[in-house]
Amino acid sequence: MDTIQMLNIILIVVIVLIAILGMVALLIIKKMADKKIESEKNNKEIKDKNNVKANYITRDGKTIDSIYKFMEFDAITDNMIVRKNAKQYVMIIECKGINYDLLSEDEKNAVEMGFIEMLNTLRFPIQLYVQTRTLDLTDLIKEYKKRTDDIRDQISRLDYQIANASVKNDVDTLNRLQFEKKRKVNILEYGESIEDYTMKISESKNILQQKTYIVVSYYTSEYGDISKYSQDEIRDIAFSELYTRCQTIIRSLASAEVTGRVISSEEIAELLYVAYNRDGSENFNIRDALNADYDRLYSTAKDVMEERKKRINEQIDDEASKVAAKSIIKADEINREEREKRVKQRAQEMIDDYKDEMTDELYRETKNQIAQANLDEDENTTETISQQAHQNSGHRKRVIRRKTN
Repeated sequence: MDTIQMLNIILIVVIVLIAILGMVALLIIKKMADKKIESEKNNKEIKDKNNVKANYITRDGKTIDSIYKFMEFDAITDNMIVRKNAKQYVMIIECKGINYDLLSEDEKNAVEMGFIEMLNTLRFPIQLYVQTRTLDLTDLIKEYKKRTDDIRDQISRLDYQIANASVKNDVDTLNRLQFEKKRKVNILEYGESIEDYTMKISESKNILQQKTYIVVSYYTSEYGDISKYSQDEIRDIAFSELYTRCQTIIRSLASAEVTGRVISSEEIAELLYVAYNRDGSENFNIRDALNADYDRLYSTAKDVMEERKKRINEQIDDEASKVAAKSIIKADEINREEREKRVKQRAQEMIDDYKDEMTDELYRETKNQIAQANLDEDENTTETISQQAHQNSGHRKRVIRRKTN
């Protein structure tokens, strides 16, 4: 009986333990499923954001797909190319080579051995890509033009200073400024000659530039199970791995006297733009193409109603400005008439003060002159009339004094 009771107790304990382990297993499975759902949700949100950026909306509510939808990459971010739904990340190294043909035999052998050592140190696949472009000197020409314009401004300021020194008859300052001007003029002539020569070279389109790149890839599958990581964490892991690989290659290339650097996101975009547009890239660079919306599959004109509203608003503004101008003119005429009336009234009052000292004929003639006075263009009419009144009164006083004497 005791043995049976012991077995029953052991059985109950085992059942309880199994139940507890089952509950723990269910909790773990549920937690893993929640993480997977959250990761898929984050990936979907990122994908939706990319789709929103890549598409345009017409006035009819229809989407205009961008050509990025048909590219062989998803995005360019953090100096990396994202491909295959964020499963592959690519970083690119630009190499600055040496003139191999001008080296001696010993130097050539040393370079070859250094390159072989670099290949032997590789533990991951790489790709070599060579791109030939027409040398773009536009930025260089703009810089030359900016500097020559600055020198012209300096010469203009020197001319002004020389003129002032000549007026003051300052010989020492005049000689110093003339010498400085002569030096600036020589620099300007030299700069203009370089600018003209560079422009002629740029117009020829015969100067080619060859660039060599090393393409390094990283697949997220190399890291193992990434389902528990977010998209940002996966991107950070890929960036860390790619940067480490690129720095290893750059240090290995140094033994072959070849320098390298990781190119930025903007340079990657330019590289891909030239690769996809070999002919058009010579006429339109990537900045001009993006500003002109060349990345759209098709373009649409502006809404007709919007254009009509714009023209109506312009007409309203034009007519409003004309009405405002006429109103100002009319108000100015009214103010001028009021001002003229007040001026004549004040002049009459001034004449009345000297009425007793004037003859009747002179008084009447003065009043007629005040009534006929034109104040449209004379800003100093009040002063003129008052001066005339004073002169007339003075003349009258002199006449009275002569008669008295």
